[in-house]
Amino acid sequence: MNSTLQNWLDEQLAALRQQNLYKPLVNLQSPQGGRIVVNGHQVINLSSNNYLGLANHPRLKEAAIRAVETWGAGAGAVRTIIGTMSLHQQLEERIARFKHVEAAIVFQSGFTANAGTIPAIITKEDVIISDELNHASIIDGCRLTGLPSDQRPIYKHKDLNSLEDVLKRTKGYRKRLIITDGVFSMDGDIAPLPGIVALAEQYDAAVMVDDAHGSGVLGGGRGTAYHFGVHDRLDIQLGTLSKAVGVMGGYIAGSARLREWLTQRARPFLFSTAHPPAVAAACIAAIDLMEEDPSLVQRLWENTRYWQQGLKGLGFDIGATETPITPVMTGDERKALDLQQRLFDEGVLALAVVYPTVPRGKARVRTMPNASHSRSDLDDALEAFRRVGKELGLI
Repeated sequence: MNSTLQNWLDEQLAALRQQNLYKPLVNLQSPQGGRIVVNGHQVINLSSNNYLGLANHPRLKEAAIRAVETWGAGAGAVRTIIGTMSLHQQLEERIARFKHVEAAIVFQSGFTANAGTIPAIITKEDVIISDELNHASIIDGCRLTGLPSDQRPIYKHKDLNSLEDVLKRTKGYRKRLIITDGVFSMDGDIAPLPGIVALAEQYDAAVMVDDAHGSGVLGGGRGTAYHFGVHDRLDIQLGTLSKAVGVMGGYIAGSARLREWLTQRARPFLFSTAHPPAVAAACIAAIDLMEEDPSLVQRLWENTRYWQQGLKGLGFDIGATETPITPVMTGDERKALDLQQRLFDEGVLALAVVYPTVPRGKARVRTMPNASHSRSDLDDALEAFRRVGKELGLI
């Protein structure tokens, strides 16, 4: 091994630890659920994006097993080289029907959906206009276009006046694409899509919404665009299959022409092996369940309201959330890490979020109530937060 590289890695890791920015991986030793086993301890799980509790659902497991028995363990190739099974096409058709759009295309993850789609539709003649708190995968997708920073202007978070100012000063480009998260992953607030769409129509811009945290959560599970009734006015919707759907992957939903173009030019689609058949089958089963059983989403929101009211009643600052994403704000990075550790000691898994995921001085512990939590799970977790919050001077 090269000693220069290894010494540099040691220095960087030491610096992260000194700045309270180092986060060790958590060893999960059980299936996802309201209570899980981590590092040999049973804890209440408040860290998962498994919104609807589907990751360990019997119907998804049965569908995955049947797919393995029928189709085998792997797809065998990228989809353009005989790696497309009819099961993959069935999944995309199912997503399109669920989202009420013409077509959909599935990627290996939401991250690769952004990384593949944005560079495929943006040229040197275009402009990307992005919310300042957009997810890292949007930022990286924009960077991959190779556009200079003046062709990637940022507008103030959820500020329609700021967005309009950017639209006014970017006239003259061939295409302008406004990109926003539907639900912002660290604060849990929702993008003002009706206003964004109205401005886009006024100034001849296209709109792309990354709805990773709105999928399965808002609009009866169909997402933020459906929640606001603007799904038929959007150009591109990104969704995830890894959170509320409970499996793995991401997708782009929109026009048939968009799907066709991405099959020809989206690099993650062209150069990565397709999902295993078990993944595709389990995703189809999950979407079927979401349509058949609206109580899943209802239970998620019942637990969310109970959890957030409980935290606010104890005196915690949960920021501006409008969704199940519930940050417990600490500001200081050390306090966030201490809160995480003391909660774990009390039987609750809730992970600290620090820079670079959030700005310095905006550290928090991010909690995620989901449909699989019982009322006793949430009550026990609230009691742990009460004890630890007093001990650390947070309430």
